[in-house]
Amino acid sequence: MAAIDGRPVPAPDPPRPTFPWLRPDSVRWTLNPVLHICVAALIAAGVILLVRQPALLPNWRAILWSPSGAAVLFTQIAIGWLMLFVHELAHLVTARAAGVPGRVAFGTRLQFLAVQTDVSGIWLAPRRVRLTVYLSGMAVDIALCAVCVILSVLTGPHPAYSIALLTGMAMLATQACVFMRTDLYFVLQDLTGCRNMYGDVVAYLRHGLTRLLGRGRPGPIAQVSRRERRWLVVYGMVLVGGTLACLGVFATITLPVTVTLVVRAAQTLISPSGPSEAVDAVVVLTLLATTQLLWLRAWWRRHGRRLRRRRTGAVSA
Repeated sequence: MAAIDGRPVPAPDPPRPTFPWLRPDSVRWTLNPVLHICVAALIAAGVILLVRQPALLPNWRAILWSPSGAAVLFTQIAIGWLMLFVHELAHLVTARAAGVPGRVAFGTRLQFLAVQTDVSGIWLAPRRVRLTVYLSGMAVDIALCAVCVILSVLTGPHPAYSIALLTGMAMLATQACVFMRTDLYFVLQDLTGCRNMYGDVVAYLRHGLTRLLGRGRPGPIAQVSRRERRWLVVYGMVLVGGTLACLGVFATITLPVTVTLVVRAAQTLISPSGPSEAVDAVVVLTLLATTQLLWLRAWWRRHGRRLRRRRTGAVSA
């Protein structure tokens, strides 16, 4: 309305960057190739030790280091969140070194609660800098895993080292799920020269559904180059297959495990055999509920505005 009346339209305030006191000049060293060589040397040392002593690689039983479920959950959550913070801090610092403010926030990737760093402005930087920002989090994950292996050799095995190593390996494995726009997704998008790989494929899939419903319109990727279109077709197959597999894991493993934990904790609270068991059940329920509430809040922040707009449009119509 202001634009029609010829009045100036106030621009929305940009989101506040995370850690605004970090200045590009003070973190410029994170883009120095010498640092990258040192990190690569640390990772190589950890890999060599693992090859020479495969027993240093723990199995999943190392997570169950205590008979107390609350202690196991607290330890895993504390180490996991600490490693997530360091991972996102690597993205934030390297982007800030390139002059991009960056902002860390909660997000969702399918059924997963994620912590993500918005570094959209890095697209204007040279490719070497862009790839450094995209890969910095994974480099820190691998370096932390290498540190755990080295400490296990120097000071002996410890549950914290095993849990951190397994957590880092799990975080690296999830990066391969490029259908959820992980760090490797942005690397792939950059190397293939696609402008918006995920958005274009989702738009194309929606177009296919509308055509099945008899609403034929020009294809949303009709204007892209043939080379880019080939990559979009490949990524589309990965997106559909990976999403279906991920939702299948959620339906067959994650959901039953979560329901079982909730039922057991509820049964313990109804008829506790002792105060320690009751406290353990309360902690389990609190942790599970907190995680789900954070997921719902992040999901609503991402999709709520669009849903309200659709609902308003439907009511107006």
